[in-house]
Amino acid sequence: MPRLLIVTTIPATLSAFLLPFARHYRACGWQVDAMTRSEPITPDIHSAFDQVWTLPWSRHPVNLSNLIGTPQRIRQIVERERYDIVHVHTSVAAFVTRYALRDLRRRLGVCVIYTAHGFNFDQSMPCHKNLAFLALEKLASAWMDYQVVINRTDELAAVRYRLAPPDRVWYMPGIGVDLTHYCPESIPDAEAEAVRREMGIAPNEALVLMIAEFIPRKRHTDVLRAFAQLGRRDTHLALAGTGPLLEPMRRLADDLGIAGQTHFLGYRSDVPALLRAAAVMILPSRQEGLPRSILEAMAMGVPVIGSDIRGVRDLLADGAGMIVPVGNIEALTRAMARVIDDRAAARAMAERGLEQAQRYDLQRIIALHDQLYAAALSKRHACAPTM
Repeated sequence: MPRLLIVTTIPATLSAFLLPFARHYRACGWQVDAMTRSEPITPDIHSAFDQVWTLPWSRHPVNLSNLIGTPQRIRQIVERERYDIVHVHTSVAAFVTRYALRDLRRRLGVCVIYTAHGFNFDQSMPCHKNLAFLALEKLASAWMDYQVVINRTDELAAVRYRLAPPDRVWYMPGIGVDLTHYCPESIPDAEAEAVRREMGIAPNEALVLMIAEFIPRKRHTDVLRAFAQLGRRDTHLALAGTGPLLEPMRRLADDLGIAGQTHFLGYRSDVPALLRAAAVMILPSRQEGLPRSILEAMAMGVPVIGSDIRGVRDLLADGAGMIVPVGNIEALTRAMARVIDDRAAARAMAERGLEQAQRYDLQRIIALHDQLYAAALSKRHACAPTM
């Protein structure tokens, strides 16, 4: 029975992306455990994994406290459980875990895989930070077996900077979206209409939707300022999500005079219905890996406006959406107006996006993981020590 350990910096990453993988491999007869930060673990995580290990690491990528005590605990767990594969996701977990297993990896024959959900070095970062993050990635690259990337920009970077041999760099188109859950036919008109009524949106009014955590890199400020410039009384803006900038964004909406048309929805479990109710989904982030909210909108047949950054370029290529420069409020306003006013163009964009979304089907991504894990197990058994 193969043994798999999935490691993430925070439990939310497990909940948002990795539960289907845990369920799939457990159904195949594997032992599948999780390791994540010491935070409350939700019932869905506990039910998806055989065991959940918690560790007191910081989310900050350069916090030295991550290297005090935690690596020893990781080594103890991996050595006791004898995992065949340790698959780490997100940067903090990836660096600490690779550091912890740098010696055990070959001695135990455990295969270490790192999926980068967007490298910390990219076009949005100052030069000195890029150099620091790249140096850390290059250092840790010697302590793993496979580098998985989820966008083409990171694939090129992994090869260019030799973060792994070319045959050990695996491109996968994202972490997958369940196209049986996110599809236009999954939500009846009545549910979409109920969402609009909840916000007091009339049938002849348009809804612009953004789904994102309220943190600086998502750039909610840009959307609010662009919406204010749009200046339309027949259009509403809905912002779904939570985070530290929620209250400052409420105050900004008041200051811009758009509070009456702006809806702060908080956390929502009915994302497909929200998307079905929207005329356009917008994400003006300055940094992403491969944004799930854009992919979900495409799968629901909703036109998308995104910023000109890695990952977004992959998703919205070939007319699957509109791409605007990061921080360009005027371009964002023009894009909103075009999608709302030009229904034929919006429909063509949505159809192209719907077609493009098929490449990111969750079942396809799980099949690609099957191929990766088969290669990893083959290598593991080829080099495993004699017991």
